[in-house]
Amino acid sequence: MAILKEFKQFIDHAHVNFFAIQEAEKMLIDAGYTRVFEENIDENIPNKIYFKRMDLSLIALNLGEDAKENNYPFNIIASHVDSPCFKVKPHLESSNSNYHKIDVEPYGGMIASSWFDRLLSIAGRVTYKKDSQIASSLIDFDEDLCLIPNVAIHLNREINEGYKYNFATDTQPFTFEMKESLLSKIANKLNIKEEDILSHDLYLYNRDQLKEWGEFITSPRLDDLECVFTSLKAFLEINNKKVINVLYLANNEEVGSSSSTGADSDYLESILTLLSKKLDFSLEASLANSFLVSADNAHAVHPNHGELSDPVDAPKMNQGIVIKYSASNRYTSDGLSSSIFMELLKRSGISYQIYTNRSDIRGGSTLGNILLSHVSLLSVDVGLAQLAMHSANETAGKKDIENAIESFKAFYQSHIKKDKDNYVIE
Repeated sequence: MAILKEFKQFIDHAHVNFFAIQEAEKMLIDAGYTRVFEENIDENIPNKIYFKRMDLSLIALNLGEDAKENNYPFNIIASHVDSPCFKVKPHLESSNSNYHKIDVEPYGGMIASSWFDRLLSIAGRVTYKKDSQIASSLIDFDEDLCLIPNVAIHLNREINEGYKYNFATDTQPFTFEMKESLLSKIANKLNIKEEDILSHDLYLYNRDQLKEWGEFITSPRLDDLECVFTSLKAFLEINNKKVINVLYLANNEEVGSSSSTGADSDYLESILTLLSKKLDFSLEASLANSFLVSADNAHAVHPNHGELSDPVDAPKMNQGIVIKYSASNRYTSDGLSSSIFMELLKRSGISYQIYTNRSDIRGGSTLGNILLSHVSLLSVDVGLAQLAMHSANETAGKKDIENAIESFKAFYQSHIKKDKDNYVIE
């Protein structure tokens, strides 16, 4: 599978949120997209543009040549670039009489035990003084730098009996005896002075790479970089003249989305509003004919714990994209929106599955319901079936990558029109 090789290259470079955005930006530029700055946008907007906020969130738009005739409807797919991991604290390092350690705290709801005894590295953004300005650069050491060691079972007899990890003590990584401090190592890598470094946003990441085995893949960060990659590929391959296709890559979903680069910010709303003013159309009328796909991975039925899945709606890996429902509105799919999405998949001969949580288990949430509190439009929640969500390594089906790309292409190729209380799919 050529697409699997391409996905491996993408995810193996997108070690943390900053680099997921950077990899996506490279693909957009290669496809002829031009970056536009919100403060400098004018009426002469190219058809293929993208906006970027703080290196952590990105919105790309393909302005259909005939979109004006249809009152500029938006076809939007949203996914997120962050994954559960450990964030490095401001002072970087701590030490005791025995080891040199890196001071970290958890980011997102991780499976803590999966991070132990793995070689880890550090990547992110560093901010520093440059002449009279404050500048920033991305940094990725991409080398074995630290490790979080388990306590031997002889010293922790309860470790297999439901041990509760303490993030202040159990999960602090140690590193080798460096001749230079981590701060000076950062300065040397960026070719700046140590005293000019002001602050940073650095994260630990698992050094394991994507592995293919049989019909499966195992890799760090499948949630949600699978949806990021597949929606991006579909976005770049479709040129729909009737609509404005939108790709939204958000940050901070794993910690609730309440940030300037998360789905609970004004970012999507402000970009769509800005565009409506520059192109002189009614955003309210446009949204009435628009559609949002919230793309975030789904739980596959577990090989050892099938009882944790709904007895009917238990999706499997390699069986197609998953449409997700929740009575609590944690997912945005409803009878109307899912019917529209399923119909356009059926027309293209694309298989799909249904997911609901077991009725006595509270599931997670994602981007869609948060985005709908800022922009009101039809929306469906989808994802790819996977195992071990929020583990340092996750597992998914190979075939689902192609299925997701075809599903998203079918959506980006469509024009969903409202006819009073009914809808037409073209």
